[in-house]
Amino acid sequence: MVLSTKILEQINKLTLKLETDYPELYSFIDEEPITIPSFEHPDITNKVLKEYLESLKGLIRSHKE
Repeated sequence: MVLSTKILEQINKLTLKLETDYPELYSFIDEEPITIPSFEHPDITNKVLKEYLESLKGLIRSHKE
């Protein structure tokens, strides 16, 4: 399976934005359930990456509200 480099780039950019523009939120990234696999060898798919990207966007949206 080939992971989408576009999604990965978006995740990287958003993570950097969180780190620089919202340092108070950056610590929450480690608490996101998607980053804590419940089994030893999780399958990382484009769907999983998209869901993670959306969770990062949601973190910023909820913080702005």
